[in-house]
Amino acid sequence: MRQWVLSVPFPLRFLFASQPAIMSQVLGIVYRALAAHLIKKAGFVQASAHTGAVTLIQRFGSALNLNSHFHMLFLDGVYIETPKTKFRPVMGPTHNELVQLVHTVSHRIARFLERRGLLVRDAENAYLDLQPEDESPMDTLMGHSITYRIATGPNAGRKVLTLQTLPAIEDEGSSRVASMDGFSLHAGVATQAHERDKLERVCRYIALQGR
Repeated sequence: MRQWVLSVPFPLRFLFASQPAIMSQVLGIVYRALAAHLIKKAGFVQASAHTGAVTLIQRFGSALNLNSHFHMLFLDGVYIETPKTKFRPVMGPTHNELVQLVHTVSHRIARFLERRGLLVRDAENAYLDLQPEDESPMDTLMGHSITYRIATGPNAGRKVLTLQTLPAIEDEGSSRVASMDGFSLHAGVATQAHERDKLERVCRYIALQGR
């Protein structure tokens, strides 16, 4: 099993928090992209091989700020039927593969949002087109939380002072992460079949964080 973590730009965090149905559809886009990558890497096509995943949506970051992002626990391979069902593992993604995946995912999400009329792109810029009448009293609070700013009181609008610690050392190195235009895809935590205790720790982590 491998944990894949996708973080998105600030505007999409706001969109996901205010319109959960859009976030669910985007999750489908992300899942299909990652599943297609695993099937192709295993040397098969989608008609003859299948993978699977469980996703928990985390709504906050380490500073308890609003940060909707996906924690996906994927099979690190695919199942095929020849004629018996067999599992074919795949190697972990390379940095170049992650770069290509984050590029694919970001562009597919952008095209989806354009079709829904939520994203406007011109030759130089792209921006979300959210209607003022859709705003709720929570929007200001969410916007401040996403951008690490104080929402109310005499210090409203100021950046929050945060204390950062050193990042944890990942088992498979820091090369299994790629970022592009505010999107970040990480796939550096994996468990082997015999590492049941480690798998349990990963499951507990994403389950507790996703509540």
